[in-house]
Amino acid sequence: MALDHLLPLEMLQAGEWADVEDVSGEPEWVGRMAELGVRSGCRLQVLQPGSPCLLQVGGCRLCLRGACLMQILVRPVTAAAAW
Repeated sequence: MALDHLLPLEMLQAGEWADVEDVSGEPEWVGRMAELGVRSGCRLQVLQPGSPCLLQVGGCRLCLRGACLMQILVRPVTAAAAW
């Protein structure tokens, strides 16, 4: 996978790390994601892909479903850069 392209969160596999570049959608939803730690500039890890998708964001785990996985654009990072 090329590490310089933006992808929807839905495209990542288990264990992959990524930096969030953009969260789109209704302002209330974007705000809620920011409250949960999913905002531009944050780093996350996919623990379980699919729907539901289990993420590690900071010290928390978050479960997302359905179309919202397409509204979060991420830039994959290598495992070495994840730390």
